[in-house]
Amino acid sequence: MTDGVGPSGSVALIGAGNMGLALLEGWASQELTGPVSVVEPQPSQRLQHLCAEHGYALNGAAAPRDAVVLAVKPQALESGATAAAPFVGPATVVVSILAGKRISDIAAHVSAQAIVRAMPNTPAAIGRGITGAFASSATSAAQREFADALLRAVGAVEWVDDESQIDAVTAVSGSGPAYVFYFAECLAAAGVEAGLPAALAARLARATVEGAGELMRRQPQTNPSELRRRVTSPGGTTAAALEVFEAADGLAQLLRRAVAAAKRRAEELSG
Repeated sequence: MTDGVGPSGSVALIGAGNMGLALLEGWASQELTGPVSVVEPQPSQRLQHLCAEHGYALNGAAAPRDAVVLAVKPQALESGATAAAPFVGPATVVVSILAGKRISDIAAHVSAQAIVRAMPNTPAAIGRGITGAFASSATSAAQREFADALLRAVGAVEWVDDESQIDAVTAVSGSGPAYVFYFAECLAAAGVEAGLPAALAARLARATVEGAGELMRRQPQTNPSELRRRVTSPGGTTAAALEVFEAADGLAQLLRRAVAAAKRRAEELSG
């Protein structure tokens, strides 16, 4: 795990569905230095092309790797762990992105002690994701650094101090993109109710969400509440709408309930 142009070390990726493939493409774009093995029983043409282009071994011979990334579906943990076993050595860190599977669940199926539990989100597919992560006590600083580099290839990474916080991460950022998409959907529907043609309302809502998100990205030091205040003139149209959002049963309370429900479900899935 020496310094290089990109993350440096050997990796085995177990499962190359949407998120696994996003990680692999991120490693390719970040010029990961070190052998990469991919295990995927049903490789897509996109995966086959990526592996051929970058010299990644697809469903080939196995050998211990610095990191093994488990990216199978949660219900496939057992078969995924079986596929991962030949790649796990004494110094391997296992990075799991399996929703709802605790470190204890992973440890029960793989021989590694160094385990990182991570929760990325779907914008990872375009390199704009955010991942919450927690490392087991047996994970060394170097292993955590390598795991961080692998996850950071598809967006920002935030480390938490308690594994239980991953359930809250799941509820906020893991599921969060769906909330934003639904907001855009509802905003467009409200535009139709207000008299706009459906196609125009959809374009306006979509561009508004995209632009507001980009504005936040370009002003990382500015709190969203300040950005909100800047576009809210006293007594104006935006203020009238925000009065509805800020009501006792408005958006803030609705989001609290939604995140709480998602967290509860994450806890149930975690066992």
